[in-house]
Amino acid sequence: MPYITGEDRDQMIMFPAVIDEYISEENEVRVVDAFVETLNIEELGFVRFTAADRGRPGFRSKDMLKLYIYGFLNRVRSSRKLEKECVRNVEVMWLLKKLSPDYKTIADFRRDNSKALKNVFKQFNIICRQWDLFGKEVVAVDGSKFKASNSKKNNFSDKKLTRQLKYINEKTDEYMKMLDENDSEESDNRKLSADEIKVRINQLNERKAKYEDMRKRLESSENNEISTVDADSRMMYSNNNGVDISYNVQATVDMKHNLVADIEVINNPSDSGQLLPMAERAKKILAVDELTVLADKGYSNNHKDLVECENKNITVYAAMQEKRTTTGDACYSSDKFKYDDKTDKFICPQGKELSYWRIRKVNEINYRDYANFNECGICPQKANCTTSKKGRTICRSEFTPTIEAIEKRMRVNPGLYKKRQMMNEPVFGTIKRAMGFTYFLTRGFEKVGAESALAFCAYNMRRVINIMGTKEIIRRFQAA
Repeated sequence: MPYITGEDRDQMIMFPAVIDEYISEENEVRVVDAFVETLNIEELGFVRFTAADRGRPGFRSKDMLKLYIYGFLNRVRSSRKLEKECVRNVEVMWLLKKLSPDYKTIADFRRDNSKALKNVFKQFNIICRQWDLFGKEVVAVDGSKFKASNSKKNNFSDKKLTRQLKYINEKTDEYMKMLDENDSEESDNRKLSADEIKVRINQLNERKAKYEDMRKRLESSENNEISTVDADSRMMYSNNNGVDISYNVQATVDMKHNLVADIEVINNPSDSGQLLPMAERAKKILAVDELTVLADKGYSNNHKDLVECENKNITVYAAMQEKRTTTGDACYSSDKFKYDDKTDKFICPQGKELSYWRIRKVNEINYRDYANFNECGICPQKANCTTSKKGRTICRSEFTPTIEAIEKRMRVNPGLYKKRQMMNEPVFGTIKRAMGFTYFLTRGFEKVGAESALAFCAYNMRRVINIMGTKEIIRRFQAA
């Protein structure tokens, strides 16, 4: 049976005379070109946006930016890989008009324009807002861990330093003992010479000095760990990948078309405390006075943030942390105690009243405690309810009314909160799986932020292409 065969490599063929004929009208690379050409490079803050007066002319910032956006759209982020694409990829040849910068030039552009690259992401979102692609009503906030350019071996906590110093001291004592034994043994029986042992002891002392210096730096700083390669990265737990040195990338996603309105890179593994700043930034970016925000349990344990959001016309839908008891019996968790605002008392699952007892202040937050120790002392279910000898205490903070209002809102409209996963998860899934952005190539907040901005700008661009189509986008850019 015959097979389909290719053409003879020595056969003379006629390629199209114009490189533009290789790129179809629907190719997304045309959108990259049209978008970047509309940008005001000077206003965005790119370094050397004009040609130098002396020396060899440099590459245009717009051409380098096109290369990076194309790379993030097509899983090519390394400067060395981008260099190769310039001489073998027809789309890149068309995009850069056959320019072929070396990897050092490509890497230096990203290094020198971190702030400007963030502004490119913001500028594309301004265009999306002008084209009415943001709903401006409901957004979802979530965070995801991205690996940093720092291995676990190069991350040190106080516990790890203590363990390493203990090992060094034990090893040093072992070598000192070997020196003493070598003096009394025949030379033929020696495992290590005296000079070799001294060299190893010196190496251990150098490591010891380095670790002791790290410990002093930890004691004098607010941090509880040190990363020696990427100083801003931290040890974080991820549900999928266990523990790794990472950054936590916060993203605010608009519900209308799942476009990312805002991002922020932090090195705190917890999402707690990020709801209010992300929501306020979203209001400013979308230019609205009111906004509905969806968030998961990681944001709800900061009750002060929830109250501040409600006070600033930000309607919050957030799942609350699961309420537990010291005994582990869910039948006696705190939510099973019903509060009567008319009598200012709690009713326990056994029907007994818990009256106001005292006020406590914890971390500048006022708590009102309610108890009924007399009834608790004779209650047959006390062992299931509490481990306290005196009896069960229920507390109610100054933020509790707001928390209860959010919980009621969740019960009344559960369908809206369920959309949170359909908004956030596809964004991170697409960026990590489809676009291959699971780790950072750069180091430090400034550069990592720029790398994130490029990735999310590329994601938004692809979403807009899927929504509007290449021809319509180019028509609008040309009209602008």
